[in-house]
Amino acid sequence: MPSSVIRFFRYAPDTRELQVTFVSGRLYVYEDVPPEVAARFRDARSKGAFFNHEIRDRYAYRDITREYAG
Repeated sequence: MPSSVIRFFRYAPDTRELQVTFVSGRLYVYEDVPPEVAARFRDARSKGAFFNHEIRDRYAYRDITREYAG
């Protein structure tokens, strides 16, 4: 199901980093996200609700928007 908040996400199991691109264009990397959390995020019917309840404010993050702005 498409999200009205999250455009795209990618999980790197080797580094346990979850990269999230929001519809607003902002890009963040969430650090030390367990693989089972990433899998539940992938499978969630509502990506935005899952993100807000299980990821946001629970993991350290970096704003990498400028790195990709060109």
